[in-house]
Amino acid sequence: MPDRLAVAGDFAASRPARSIDPAVAQRPAPSYGRPLLAAVAFGLAATALLLHVAGLSIAPASAGNLPYLVCGALALAVRLTAARLPWRRGQAIADIAEFYALFTIIALIGAVASYPIAGLTQGFHDAALQRIDAALGFDWLAWYRTVAAHPVLQMLGLGAYRSIYLTPAILLGHAAWRGERVAAQRFLATFWLTAVATLILYAFMPAVGPFSYLWHGAIPYMPESEQWQQGLIPALRDHRVRIIDLAHLRGLVSAPSFHTAAAVIYIQAAWRIRGLRWPVLALNGAMLLSTPVEGTHYLVDMLIGALVAAAAIALLRRAIPDPR
Repeated sequence: MPDRLAVAGDFAASRPARSIDPAVAQRPAPSYGRPLLAAVAFGLAATALLLHVAGLSIAPASAGNLPYLVCGALALAVRLTAARLPWRRGQAIADIAEFYALFTIIALIGAVASYPIAGLTQGFHDAALQRIDAALGFDWLAWYRTVAAHPVLQMLGLGAYRSIYLTPAILLGHAAWRGERVAAQRFLATFWLTAVATLILYAFMPAVGPFSYLWHGAIPYMPESEQWQQGLIPALRDHRVRIIDLAHLRGLVSAPSFHTAAAVIYIQAAWRIRGLRWPVLALNGAMLLSTPVEGTHYLVDMLIGALVAAAAIALLRRAIPDPR
């Protein structure tokens, strides 16, 4: 046995060591910051154009704008100064400010853009969406009655539904702390592309949602999304609403379900992180279970949302490969 080990050691020592090109070893990590900023700028320009065409505007002096302006100025100041200070984690803090600001802008653009898009649509597609749900065997009314009869489910569902911004804060913070800028940029790009695709598809299938369409009579439990679509969308179409207050943005998109799309994106992004994989899966699994009632979504809304997210993930995985 010792002789065999010695021979094996001699053989291993005799093999030439694999050389590494110094140029490759010192090559800086790729950055997709500029394309991402260009995509965000495109989103801003497209939203401004949609607002103009729909005859809508954002209230310039509304108090609802102040939190966004203050947070934006703070994020910019941290981004420009943190990396220059003698902090061990200064660059990570600067990256966190950048990632959070970009995510907030993308989410805000999507929410605002849904208003002019809703105002430019015609009709509602609830009958078709409900027929698909019936064919799939999904009973939204039974789902709602179960939640309405159990306050614990209401509390848990509301918390899970509102967690849509908690998971990305954790994922982007983790990426910044680990110096994984490409992972964060791909996550943000996927979120942006999913939001764009969701809004485009929404223009072809506006709906008031199953709560307004199916439920008649006294309301035992008011979900988080309430019944804004059935009143706000006609008001936008008739130009009875002309000003958008950022402090009172309402969810108008039924299909595709963006909560579902976001959950798929979050789970996929967290799957490579051992310490976050299962907590993120559990939290977003709960968010998916809460979405039919709290988001007043048909099951088909959720299925379309999952497909949109899967397509965006596949496309961005090719466009922004993992450098590791």
